[in-house]
Amino acid sequence: MSLLSINGLVKRFGGLVAVDGVSFNVGKGELVGLIGPNGAGKTTLFDLICQFLKTDKGTVIFKNKDITNKPPYLSAMMGIGRTFQIVRPLLNLTALDNALAGAIVKAGGMEEARMKGLEALKLVGLNDKSSLKAGSLNIAEMKKLELARALASEPELLLLDEILAGLNPSEIDESLKLLNKIHESGVTIIIIEHVMRAIMKLSQRIIVLQEGRVIADGSPKEIANDKMVIKAYLGERYVL
Repeated sequence: MSLLSINGLVKRFGGLVAVDGVSFNVGKGELVGLIGPNGAGKTTLFDLICQFLKTDKGTVIFKNKDITNKPPYLSAMMGIGRTFQIVRPLLNLTALDNALAGAIVKAGGMEEARMKGLEALKLVGLNDKSSLKAGSLNIAEMKKLELARALASEPELLLLDEILAGLNPSEIDESLKLLNKIHESGVTIIIIEHVMRAIMKLSQRIIVLQEGRVIADGSPKEIANDKMVIKAYLGERYVL
């Protein structure tokens, strides 16, 4: 059964069609990679799923409920968590207060939110940074903090937007272990990423966007050998 069903989504910005009739389903428990050239519409698609942007056409169905063009907080309350391509921590607040901002969505009170925030920080390896201001963290730590804030909201579906960008190889490997752990806990994940060795290793299935349209949807092996994907994005064959 589908946890998320995207049906014919369209988003226009003036004369530019950023998302052009995108449709796909994501089952509960899947880990799906979303790839494509810059400007393919990947982040815009995330914005439509989270209701940060209004859809011009099509529907977003989450847990069998139509959430198309509903208020963004409803998506969060229903169980959609999200990180951003450009990290957006609350710089003047502590790491714990940043995590609290995510936890308060479902928590019954501030004490419960604090516990959930601390648990999320521990999971991503920032428990020793909880009292530090977010602005004092380095880029890798800020990315972990953004992930912690999303996890503190106890999402059923987690949308990750280039969470590995800017990390060195060892930090990427560490992040992959963490993402696998999160996935194994039962969280469904869709991840946008340009680090191909990571996305091919991590994903169970990959969806490819080009110019706002889905041009391929399959296993990492199928995607790595798809002639249209190679021409549009990969540029060469990947040996898995």
